[in-house]
Amino acid sequence: MTLAFIRHGQTNWNFEYRLQGSTDIPLNDTGRQQARDAVATLDGVNWDAIVSSPLSRARETASIIADGLGIELGPTYDELVERHYGDAEGATAEIIAERWPDHNYPGLEPRESVVARGAAALERVHADYGDRNTLIVCHGTLIRYTLSALAGREFDQIRNGSVATFDRIGDGWRVLSVNDEPVTELPVAEVPVG
Repeated sequence: MTLAFIRHGQTNWNFEYRLQGSTDIPLNDTGRQQARDAVATLDGVNWDAIVSSPLSRARETASIIADGLGIELGPTYDELVERHYGDAEGATAEIIAERWPDHNYPGLEPRESVVARGAAALERVHADYGDRNTLIVCHGTLIRYTLSALAGREFDQIRNGSVATFDRIGDGWRVLSVNDEPVTELPVAEVPVG
């Protein structure tokens, strides 16, 4: 079973460097093109289905990719929603630097909670789709934190429209690529994912 995380395409808030978090901001035209471009990146693997976060930017990205690959558009999973950034959602980089230079935003969801949701989503997708190769469209911070926990090392920012692949090995996961680039010399994650 191979899974892939795909970060949703760009939104106007991404373009404006506003912290989006769990606020439901739609794709812009660049984001829709990034979703179409992801189809070419995904070519070469027999993908069976695509699922997503319920936020509209992720769902529309998933729908565009499903159409492009001719695969099933599966359900949404609440566990795949982006990290909640509390009072900082909607703030620009300048506002954040002024009000919260330590990035300790009031109402910020803890990293451990984000990783636990990401791991729970993987287990639900695995339970729902078994050995079928499945795409998962969601959000940058959730992808980055979940993959970092699986790989036992930190990854940088996840680009809009990029693909990160990983597969199931026994009870663990092995990260194969991040931001459309192969990752080498990573062991199978010993991190519990259930």
